[in-house]
Order: sequence, then structure tokens, then C-alpha cells
Amino acid sequence: MNATVAAAVLLILLPVAFNTAFAALAPKLDYPDILRRPTSEVLERFRQGGSALVLLWWAFAMTAVLLAPLAVLLAGVLQGADVLLLSLGSTVGVLAAVVQFLGLIRWPFLVPYLARAAGEPDASDARKEAVDVVFQSFNPYLGVAVGEHLGYLFTGPWSVLAGAAITQSGAVPAWLGIVGIVVGAVLRSARWSSLAPSSATVGKWLLH
Repeated sequence: MNATVAAAVLLILLPVAFNTAFAALAPKLDYPDILRRPTSEVLERFRQGGSALVLLWWAFAMTAVLLAPLAVLLAGVLQGADVLLLSLGSTVGVLAAVVQFLGLIRWPFLVPYLARAAGEPDASDARKEAVDVVFQSFNPYLGVAVGEHLGYLFTGPWSVLAGAAITQSGAVPAWLGIVGIVVGAVLRSARWSSLAPSSATVGKWLLH
């Protein structure tokens, strides 16, 4: 399999894998609405999901990892595009993969432990409170700040850069590049939407 074929396969496989994993999480965990519910309810639903849910979260995190080779391969096959544009695009794409992975990987590794610790029959109120503090601390840090905010911050520009490079290259139809630019602009605007709840939270904290 040459680089062009590999890039094409990833371009098709990655969105399908991402959306499949995301859609599968909705009935199993009521994701993402579950994130706005109390820690005890989230962890109880997580325990009910068992190892199948943990594996699903791991697969979801792996879709973020696939973005890194896609960004590098795509930059390598778009001959005729500006070299600086390709280099910048591959760098931003890899960074997008890293931050999205860091935002998701807590679910198959950290959350199962917290769910077990809070669900033990002899778990004291102090332990449950500690679990709540850890869970609620990692959610805004890895979930909102790293996974969502930085994820959108890098993924949007990567899509725009990749789209611009595609329009300059004759390797693939130019209209695909235009689609990438539009998608990137949408993700860019979504970045500010993801930041808004965090800003409101900070404002409440300062007022109190």
C-alpha cells in the first residue's frame, strides 16, 4: 500500500470510525449529556457498562490517534502544494491528534478506577468525596481545556490548511479542499462555543 492509498483509506476510515464510536456511546452512557450530571450518576452508569464500555472508550480515543498519521501522509502526497503550507499542516494535525487523545484517554484508564473506588460496598463518604473531586477536576482540565478547547483549536486550522493544500495540488479534486476549509471554519467557531461554559464557570468562581 503506497502513501496515497493509505491517506485515502484514512480519510474515509477516520470519520466513519469516529462517528461510529460516538454514536455507540449515546445509548450506552447517554454521552455527552451524562457529563452534566452528578459524579455518582456518571460513575454508576459507567460501572453498568462494564468492560465493553471501557473498550468502546479506548476505541474512541484511538480514532484521535489516527489523525496523526493521516496529517503526515496527506502532507506527503499533495505534490504541487506550498511546502510551508504542507509542513505547517502536518505539524498542526499531529498536535490536534495529541490533545484529542489526551482528552479522551482518561475514560478507559482513569474513570474505571474511580468507578470501582466509589462503588465498593465499604466506600466511606470521604472516599466518595475524594473521587468526586478527582473526577470533576479532570473533566474541565482534560475534557474541556485539553480535549475540546485545544482539540478544536488545532483540528479546525488543520482542516483549513489541508483544504488549502488540496486546492493547490492536482492529486485530488479541488472541491475536496473547499469542503475541508468549510469544515475547518465550522470547527474553529465550535472552539469558542466549547470555551463559553468554562468562561461562565470562572466568572462564577471569581464572584464568589
